[in-house]
Amino acid sequence: MTDPTPTAGIAPASPLDDLGAATPPTAEGARLDSLLDMTLPVTVEFGRATLTIQDVLALGPGAVVQLDRLVGDAVELYVSDRRLAEGEIVIVGDHFGVRITKVLTATPAAAGSR
Repeated sequence: MTDPTPTAGIAPASPLDDLGAATPPTAEGARLDSLLDMTLPVTVEFGRATLTIQDVLALGPGAVVQLDRLVGDAVELYVSDRRLAEGEIVIVGDHFGVRITKVLTATPAAAGSR
């Protein structure tokens, strides 16, 4: 049985017709399916800093670089150098993670690179 709820133009991988037989995916669905396995670089920006060359050369193990963000400020999530979302830092076991709090709309002004 198929779900009557629209899925934003995403065709199911193998839709069923009224007889229950599989129908071939549409050309659009096939193109989309081939893209779903692509990997993209995801970057979370915690903050930025400007340092002199002398300060950069002095960095070593244990050095602390002060960023322009405060604890509790939103962090930005980039996918392929495009700002996609904002989130907050969370701890998952022994690792850091990002809880997405806002997905940004794709307007020309918001889709600029960092």
